Amino acid sequence: MAAFLQKLFKSRKPAAPTRKTPARAQPTAVPAEDKRAEQKNELREEQLQALQASPTQNVAAGLANEGVTADIRFRAANLLQDAELLQRVQKQAKGRDKGVYQVVRQKLQVIREEQAQQEVVSGTIASLISSARDQAKSDDTKLYGARLDTLLSQWATVEASASPDQLSEFLESAHRCRERLTDIQATQDTEKHQREQRLQREETLELMAQTLNNLQHQPTETLASLASLDALQKTQENRWLEATRDTQVEKSQQKAYEASMMTLRNYMNAVRHIGQAKESLLAISTVVDQDASPEDQQRASDLLKEINWPTGFPAPDLLDSARKLVGKPKPVTNKSSDDQKQQQASSDDLKATLDRLDEALEAKQLKESRQLLKAAQQHLKALDHRHSKSFQARVQLLTGQLRELTDWQGFATEPKQIALCEQMENLAEQSTEPEAKSERIKELQKEWRELGGSSDRILWSRFKQASDKAYEPCKTYFKAKSGLKQANLEKRKTICTELEHFVNAADWSTMDWKAVEHILQTARQEWKSAWPVEFRDNRQVQKQFDDLLRKLETPIDQEREKNEAMKQAIVEQAQTLTAHDPLHEAMNKAKALQTDWKAVGITRHREDRKLWQAFRKACDEIFARRDAERSEQQKAAQEADTAAEAVLQQVADVSSTQGEQALEQAATALRGLDASQTSATIREQIQREKQRLSKAIAAQKLKTGIAEWQALVLARTEDDIPTDTLPGKWSALAEGLGELNDQEIVIRAEILAGIPSPEEDQKKRMEIQVQRLTEGMGSTEKTDNSLQSVEGLVASWCVKPANGGADLSLASRLNNALDSLIEN
Repeated sequence: MAAFLQKLFKSRKPAAPTRKTPARAQPTAVPAEDKRAEQKNELREEQLQALQASPTQNVAAGLANEGVTADIRFRAANLLQDAELLQRVQKQAKGRDKGVYQVVRQKLQVIREEQAQQEVVSGTIASLISSARDQAKSDDTKLYGARLDTLLSQWATVEASASPDQLSEFLESAHRCRERLTDIQATQDTEKHQREQRLQREETLELMAQTLNNLQHQPTETLASLASLDALQKTQENRWLEATRDTQVEKSQQKAYEASMMTLRNYMNAVRHIGQAKESLLAISTVVDQDASPEDQQRASDLLKEINWPTGFPAPDLLDSARKLVGKPKPVTNKSSDDQKQQQASSDDLKATLDRLDEALEAKQLKESRQLLKAAQQHLKALDHRHSKSFQARVQLLTGQLRELTDWQGFATEPKQIALCEQMENLAEQSTEPEAKSERIKELQKEWRELGGSSDRILWSRFKQASDKAYEPCKTYFKAKSGLKQANLEKRKTICTELEHFVNAADWSTMDWKAVEHILQTARQEWKSAWPVEFRDNRQVQKQFDDLLRKLETPIDQEREKNEAMKQAIVEQAQTLTAHDPLHEAMNKAKALQTDWKAVGITRHREDRKLWQAFRKACDEIFARRDAERSEQQKAAQEADTAAEAVLQQVADVSSTQGEQALEQAATALRGLDASQTSATIREQIQREKQRLSKAIAAQKLKTGIAEWQALVLARTEDDIPTDTLPGKWSALAEGLGELNDQEIVIRAEILAGIPSPEEDQKKRMEIQVQRLTEGMGSTEKTDNSLQSVEGLVASWCVKPANGGADLSLASRLNNALDSLIEN
């Protein structure tokens, strides 16, 4: 690369100063200039080719500074992307090449802007991660969902620039935030549900009290409708059951409900018995007192006992004859007493009201005085003539005083009322948002009422007309809003229709429960989005929707409870596996349980979290045992490695050339090691050392055996060797080779040892080799087979009779072949 750059830019070096030459040297100057121009053209072509060949950044930087032409330098500068090279080129081009300098400066500016933008993005990412982490730990639940949505929307703009670790950290914090939000919403829903239940209980108790109060004032000529009372009883029992489900109920409320319901049941039983015994009661009423027999009296007594009319309620007229017959007078109702008490209470209230009215008139409080006078007139109407007579004069006096106060304050309030009329007229001309305009109209009307109104009908008409005119655009707005309410009501009715169709057509035995949960959630979301609605019109639709939700939630709750029981069973199985042996079997079963856990269907979120924590804890304990065993195994392996390394160090000092006894001791030491406890590296070293020692021991034994063979080979040169001094198997080995003379034995040994034979035996050696090939024996025999073959040759040599002694030269050649085997 350096040579290539040097070649490209060699023409840019400053030329050496020209020397003045004598006139006779001038003819050679023209060819030199032509040569330099030609070299420049060649260099320009080379630089252009380098530009077209996608040069590296270093080459482009060199061309940007040292290019032959401005175009080459400009094009090379446009190829630069590396900031460090751009800075270097900018420094070198400053004051030399304006075009390159501008290009490089602009590129550096773009890089700096990108770096600054990246720093801003990095800062934003870090800030969002920190905010998500803080929100996941925050105890502030106000607008928690809105803050989380803001975080997620901001993260979406920088998510592509985040690293995998940053993405993982943010998503983990966001997941914890979502779990927190789910818990908050669940808590809020629970509190809302409890408030609704409390309201339902209060309304139930109020309705029961009102019903019993109405029954206490029931006319004696007629009986209460048993069907209506029965429907009321069942409805309120179901309502109370739903209002007390999964919540704490105050003892006083429960006692009040039980007492009211018991009283209502007793009343209903009495009415039911009267209906059943109506004919008997009518028959008793025809019996004249003088003609009444003891049997008639007994029958009347039995009927009264069976009916058991509750105390505190006016007895119907049907029971009068039976009571007279048995000597029981009709219970005196507290009607007259109650009326007397009511009259006295009304008199007391009227007196207190008139006292307060007198004080209000003294304080010149017109508005309060009017209200008190109205209340006093209502109390006066409730009194009979005897009780009201004593109050009429005082009421007339206070009414006159109120009229005087009204006339007097008219002069004081008129300017304020005129100002209110003007404000209302100005408001009618303004284009204000309808909601705000309506609130302002209400405020002005409230101020008018606080002034006590006006006796001037013209002024009141002016204020009224201005109010109507101001409210005219609001009326259009609220009419449109009413249309929206009606549309939302229709939407809610459609939701109820679809839900009812789904509930009626559902086959719960083959239901996709996750889909059912989604339907339930979607229905609730769409129901909430269909708002606002008219409260009164929505009441019946809301009741229908609540009933459908209960029908839908009942099988879902049953399915959740079933699945929670399945997960509880999985948790119990996992807990039993924490002490299960063998460990690998416990781990396999735990993994199978994890698969079973994933296959279980829907559950309640809170219960699922509790069960999952218990299941996770049990699984962690199981795999912690595995980690502990691994740690123990690693510790044992380290200890075994330490012991084995010490033995290996001792064995490594034993050379392969040492005696057989030292080698055997080293091999015994290695065999005493438990390699199964060591690491793979140490185990491999032990195996290598065992193989080395085994080979060394075999070599030592081979060397000892061959030395004995060589002594026997030399002994035959002197005389025959006694057969009993030879190994027992040698006779069989010699017979296996057949009849071989001493020369053939030696040549065959030399072939097996791979050493040359003398020149005069080459022909014989060739014949033997051809014979061996024919017999299927080649030169690639293994060492063990070679040794066996050589041993057979030595056996043939020693077993044959010497006939005065074998040839010493042949014996020497045979021993040389044996020495060669030892070396190999």
